[in-house]
Amino acid sequence: MALFTVTFQGDLVSHTDVLRLVMLSNTCRTSVQALRVGGRHVCRGLKTKSSSADAAQAAAAVKGKDTGDTMRPLYLDAQATTPLDPRVLDAMMPFTVGYYGNPHSRTHAYGWETEKAVEEARKEVADIIGADPREIVFTSGATESNNISVKGVGRFYKSKKKHVITTQIEHKCVLDSCRALEGEGFDVTYLPVKPNGIIELEKLEAAIRPDTSLVSIMTVNNEIGVSQPIKEIGELCRSKKVFFHTDAAQAIGKIPLDVNDMKIDLMSISGHKIYGPKGVGALYIRRRPRVRIEALQSGGGQERGMRSGTVPAPLAVGLGAACRISQQEMEYDHKRITALSERLINKIMSALPQVVRNGDSEQTYPGCVNLSFAYVEGESLLMALKDIALSSGSACTSASLEPSYVLRAIGADEDLAHSSIRFGIGRFTTEEEVDYTAERTIKHVTALREMR
Repeated sequence: MALFTVTFQGDLVSHTDVLRLVMLSNTCRTSVQALRVGGRHVCRGLKTKSSSADAAQAAAAVKGKDTGDTMRPLYLDAQATTPLDPRVLDAMMPFTVGYYGNPHSRTHAYGWETEKAVEEARKEVADIIGADPREIVFTSGATESNNISVKGVGRFYKSKKKHVITTQIEHKCVLDSCRALEGEGFDVTYLPVKPNGIIELEKLEAAIRPDTSLVSIMTVNNEIGVSQPIKEIGELCRSKKVFFHTDAAQAIGKIPLDVNDMKIDLMSISGHKIYGPKGVGALYIRRRPRVRIEALQSGGGQERGMRSGTVPAPLAVGLGAACRISQQEMEYDHKRITALSERLINKIMSALPQVVRNGDSEQTYPGCVNLSFAYVEGESLLMALKDIALSSGSACTSASLEPSYVLRAIGADEDLAHSSIRFGIGRFTTEEEVDYTAERTIKHVTALREMR
């Protein structure tokens, strides 16, 4: 087992630096543990091929020094994905190596021990949203959870109800699921939003009909960060006896959520948005009043028949650990991210004229900052800022040259929509990264405007 300790001029290396050290180097190849030993952070790796040169290069990268090799860009795209928290990896590792049993094998110890871990993870997911563990179904991610919710509820109740309501700014997988139902004869209402990105409750109430089976509205938007009035929507839907689904992929672990207080009937959760593993998510499905769904895939009937297929124990354990850590650190993370967000916005907007923040500035998640820079092409700015990982919109649609449909829905003109950049601040973002991003953005926006 190789062991190395990193310090800089006697200063402790932060948890963020340890994580970046692991990600930037090839030192820890099999297992990583971020520990605090004797007042110092260390990284331990099993079966490593470390060298002093590796450690020096990684250490220099942590502090942003050029070692002659191509540097990885700073990461400010937390809405697309988040890095795996080392504590999550610690929780997962035993179930990728030693405890490899199928959690559905009920005839021997290998299955029993893995099943116990999966059920503990199910409880950790349930706890962060105030649910019963029996209401949690493991899936491959929020996209599958959204598909199951929209199509599953719609198809189960289609004999009596064939109307679904959603908004114009939902994630693409929700919109595409609704369009699939339209192809099956359903009627779908796509609610507009106000210029700040928030829905009007009066329009939602007016849209509900006797044959409405489901309302699907996301908690926090993935492009502009606006947070919808979920509790009021839930109460309205419950009073009308309509099921309410929310895509909480961008909200879980970041803002407090309680499915009972908010009258939520179905909730989609993603692992990799909260510093957990990719390829796993969950779907909350209320038991009382009971929500019925038509399963989308056939198989062994796992997850109480709602999602067939072997539950990947390491991923489920990772999701549970990510939820537990996020619940414990939510208040601290939120305060810190809010401060970093305000720092970024103030620096940019005080130095540059004609910058528009897209979406409501109050009813929003602070880690998602979407700005439009007048007279600047967003793609040109992204290229100029190639040393910073940013996005011009959703990671699922950023390859498109068309302006964001979310920005069009809030009334942004085409030029401003084309000039938008999304800054994603997360748990491991530092003040230095925010300052560097602001300085580079100011520099390149000014230069691009002068070229016009």
